[in-house]
Amino acid sequence: MSGSVVVLGAVNVDHVVVAGRLPRAGETVVGPAMVRHGGGKGANAAVAAARFGARVHLVAAVGRDDVGDGALAELVESDVDVAHVDRLDGVPTGAADIGGDGRGATQLAGGAGATARVAPDRVRAALRELLPSCGCVLVSTEVPEEAVAAAVEEATAAGVRCVLNPAPVVPAVTRLLRHGPVLTPNRGEAAELAPDLATLAARTGAPVVVTLGGDGVRYVLPDGEAVDVAPHPAKVVDTTGAGDTFNGVLAARLAAGDNLDRAVRTANAAAALSVATAGARGGPTRAQVRVALGES
Repeated sequence: MSGSVVVLGAVNVDHVVVAGRLPRAGETVVGPAMVRHGGGKGANAAVAAARFGARVHLVAAVGRDDVGDGALAELVESDVDVAHVDRLDGVPTGAADIGGDGRGATQLAGGAGATARVAPDRVRAALRELLPSCGCVLVSTEVPEEAVAAAVEEATAAGVRCVLNPAPVVPAVTRLLRHGPVLTPNRGEAAELAPDLATLAARTGAPVVVTLGGDGVRYVLPDGEAVDVAPHPAKVVDTTGAGDTFNGVLAARLAAGDNLDRAVRTANAAAALSVATAGARGGPTRAQVRVALGES
């Protein structure tokens, strides 16, 4: 198996304020400072996969602005290849404002910016170039639906495993189920897609891996067999990006040749360790996860 991962998704800059509690509707709360972190589901997952040793190629878009310059520089420093990240004139780089209470609860409001302009023809061209040496394609749905479809269709046509994180659940996800991606919804997203996980796995003919936050992970195989993976101990500081860490590590381990069970358990541990650090990209190294799993 190739250790290379192609990620399609958003690149954002996160502006985070941690106060004593989250505001109610119409209320202002004040924290000590605003902290800027790299964000966007695609970029976060790409960094997590690279941290686990995968060769990672990100397909995305940012604005031709200072924010975009900084976002790309951070990704390059994290060993993510950004050659297929488009720079767009007249459109700002995506951004998100995140509020936290310091105990793990968060609120988020985002502006898509350049992410809303990711072009399906550019996605197809990038995938056709990268797929011959790719072990896994990871797709998140913050980008336009036709770009999501382009990535899933190209991966399927090339016989490359595709992980589809339906966050959010957009209409395109339903029509893409027939291509058999490995779905990675959270509990709420899974409920939007089907009345039960066995039905969803039967429709895709592929495993469905559901992240359950503090309750761990459940995955269901196409024959209906369900496996529960217990939650890994976690010290919760900031849950932002935990799902992205899970998906990035899952894709990296599948690309490296791990079976599904081992990949899920590794990703589960990585996501749990990631919430102990502020920011969406505060995930652990591969060595730290191995220690947590008792493998070294």
